[in-house]
Amino acid sequence: MTKPKNVLQVFEHGKLQVGREYNDILFEEKHLNALAKLNQLHNKEYFTLLHKGIKFSQYVGVIQIDGLTIEILPKIDGGSDDELLWQKVLINMLRATRGLKVNKVGQAKVSKQQIHLLDIYFEWFLNETQLLIRQGLIKQYRTKKGNVKALKGKLEFATHLNRNLIHKERFYTAHQVYDYDHQIHQILSLALGIISQFSSGTYLYSKCKKVQADFPDVSYISSNAHTFDRLVSNRKTKPYETALVIARLIILNFAPNISSGKEKMLALLFDMNSLWEEYILAKLKVVPTNGLIIKGQNSKPFWNGIKIRPDIVLHKNGQTYVIDTKWKNIGNSKPSTNDLRQMYVYNKYWDSFKALLLYPSLETEKPDFISFNGEKQKCAIGRLNILENGVLKENCGTEILEWF
Repeated sequence: MTKPKNVLQVFEHGKLQVGREYNDILFEEKHLNALAKLNQLHNKEYFTLLHKGIKFSQYVGVIQIDGLTIEILPKIDGGSDDELLWQKVLINMLRATRGLKVNKVGQAKVSKQQIHLLDIYFEWFLNETQLLIRQGLIKQYRTKKGNVKALKGKLEFATHLNRNLIHKERFYTAHQVYDYDHQIHQILSLALGIISQFSSGTYLYSKCKKVQADFPDVSYISSNAHTFDRLVSNRKTKPYETALVIARLIILNFAPNISSGKEKMLALLFDMNSLWEEYILAKLKVVPTNGLIIKGQNSKPFWNGIKIRPDIVLHKNGQTYVIDTKWKNIGNSKPSTNDLRQMYVYNKYWDSFKALLLYPSLETEKPDFISFNGEKQKCAIGRLNILENGVLKENCGTEILEWF
C-alpha cells in the first residue's frame, strides 16, 4: 500500500523545516506562512513557530493546503515509527469517541493507495447525503421577496413604488414558498462545495460531482458556528443529523484565502489529551458490569466560583474511584507534584479512596496504590498498553476496572 501523492506524515510534537524534503515532498515557505496564519486564528495552540520551521503540539489530525496534505499522527514516545499503525490508532480512537464510521469508506476503490482522515470524513458525508437524496429531501416554508405578476403575500410598499413605478403589472411582495431552498440544504451544499475543492484529483472527486448534480440548486450562504446553533431540530429533520454534524466539522474548519489571498486550507485537528480522555471513558462505558456508574466531566465547586473536575469518576459496589488521564509516556518517572496534589484533592472532594493517574505505555503495568502519608486515600500510576497485535486494544475498559 503506497502513500497518496503529496501526503506528508509527521508525528505529534514533530518538526518541519522550510526547504527540506520529507519522503520526496518539499515543505515550502508558502506552507509555513499559511500554517502560521492558521495558528494565529486559533490562539497559537496548534504549533510553535521556529526559525523557518514549525513544531507541532499535542494536536493530531490532518491539514490540507495548496495541494499538500499534512497528516499529524499520535505516537507513544519510544514506540514504533510505523505511520500506518498510528494512523489506524487515530482513526479507531475517533471511531470510538466521535462516531466516525470507518466502515463506510470505499476501501475497494483505493486498494492501491492509503487514505487519510479527510478522505474518510468526505466519503462519510457524501454517503450520508446520497442516502438523504434517495430517501427524499424535505421541503420547508421560507419567505421569498421579489416581483410577481399576481399579488400574493404581503406587498412591500416602499420597494414596490421604487421598482415598479413604470411596470404597473408587477408587484413587489414578501410571500411564503415551499421548496428545497432552505437553510439545512444550503449548509449541505456549502459542504459539498468545499469537498469538491479539496477532493480534486482524488477518487472522491467524481462521486462528489455526482452528489452535487443530484442535489437541488439552493442559495449560497455564509456559515459560522451561530448558523448551526440556530438550527431547529424536529421529526422531519432528524435524518439530517449525521450529515449536519459532519458538515459543521468541514465548514467550521475551512479557512478560505488564509495566506495572502491565495491558498485555501482545511484543518481537522483534535487535542490528543482530550481524545485520550474520551477514548478511555468510551471504553469504560461499554463494559457490561452491574452496579457500575461512570461519569465524565463531573465538576464540583472549589473556591470563589472556580470548579474542579477529574476526567472520570467511577462508582462501583458502593465505592468511588477517580481517574485522570494523561497522554504521555511517563516511563519509569514519577508524576509531577502538582498532579499528585490534584489527585489528593479529588479524593477528598469525591470521597474516593483510590485515585489513578492513567498513562499510555508500551507495556501494561498494574498500578500499586500508595497512601497519602498514611491516610486512607490512595493514589497510583496506571500504565496501559493500548496496542494488541498491531491494532488498538478493544478491552481497555475491562482491564482498567480490574485494577480497582
